Amino acid sequence: MNQRFYSLDVFRGATVCLMILVNNPGSWSHIYPPLEHAPWHGLTPTDLVFPFFLFAVGNALSFVMPRLEAGGDAAFWKKVIKRTALIFLIGLFLNWWPFVRWTDGHLSFIHWVNPADETKGVRILGVLQRIALCYFFASIIIYYFKIRRAFYIALLLLLVYWLVCVLGNPSDPFSMQGWFGTDIDKKILGVPHMYKGEGVAFDPEGIMSTMAAIAEVIFGYMIGDYIQKKGKTHEMVSGLFVAGVALIVTGYCWDMVFPINKKIWTSSFTIYTSGLATLTIATMIYLIEFNNKRNFLTRFFDVFGKNALFVFALSAFLPKGLSLIRMGDGVNPWNFLYTKVFSNVPGDPRLGSLFYAICVIIFMWAICYFMDKKKIYIRV
Repeated sequence: MNQRFYSLDVFRGATVCLMILVNNPGSWSHIYPPLEHAPWHGLTPTDLVFPFFLFAVGNALSFVMPRLEAGGDAAFWKKVIKRTALIFLIGLFLNWWPFVRWTDGHLSFIHWVNPADETKGVRILGVLQRIALCYFFASIIIYYFKIRRAFYIALLLLLVYWLVCVLGNPSDPFSMQGWFGTDIDKKILGVPHMYKGEGVAFDPEGIMSTMAAIAEVIFGYMIGDYIQKKGKTHEMVSGLFVAGVALIVTGYCWDMVFPINKKIWTSSFTIYTSGLATLTIATMIYLIEFNNKRNFLTRFFDVFGKNALFVFALSAFLPKGLSLIRMGDGVNPWNFLYTKVFSNVPGDPRLGSLFYAICVIIFMWAICYFMDKKKIYIRV
């Protein structure tokens, strides 16, 4: 990416860094409230991570799309299908990984559908899978309909999603039990392949809520395109601030009738988080590009941004793999530091859990830093 837009690399890297922080606490029982997802309606800082990442995907797409358009339809479809398939399959692989688990003192194979309990199996969707699907559909919309009509299509997706939510269950459309998308996920994906972290079969990256998430990528693309066309000018930054405030106000107003909710990715959630992402990028551009505020922190995040998808996948791959190695008393190489050191930190147990998550960030950063020094960039 051109050095003039270094702040966009920092934005992407900071998003990945926060994603690793919230996904790797020392203990899921000891987490500070801002590092947890909102129970249902509303949002916390943690709920901003995923939409910010999708926004960054759209942002990056705006720099790539001119080359795809110049290459023609064949080059476009080859690139988009390949990238979509790779990201989706990596996500599916990580859901299944490490293919075995400890059961009654011995390792047993993780079946696609558990023969002992047919309600359990390998989850099909997830974070990377949603990224893949949103990238795929947003790319097609932008390539064939161009930016102005892509904006109208994004609005149409948000409005249609709102409509089908209400029509799907008019009496209780926005509760976990009443949301219409779960029944569709059960029919298409099957209960064994859905997320059950809420205690029931409910997938926060489900099929229908992907509609609104696609719009997040399109909005990210529009902001990236706007930044490139306006260049490094005060008019560009002012425009970003105005757009960000307008989106936030719109999202907040929409929340009154269509609650902001990450788990069913409501249209108001898309609008609101797109506004926050736009304001964040505008602030970073103002500080980094206009006032040259480049320091250790910006370089720290920049390293993450250069291998964003790789380090996110690695942060899921290592814990699950290393958890197979038993060292006694429930200790394995991944949780050793927390169990033996940070869980014994005096005072609030959440502090030790946070310290451990910070150590994971430093460890992942060291890997990314080494790769950056060796000019190793894993592109998907």
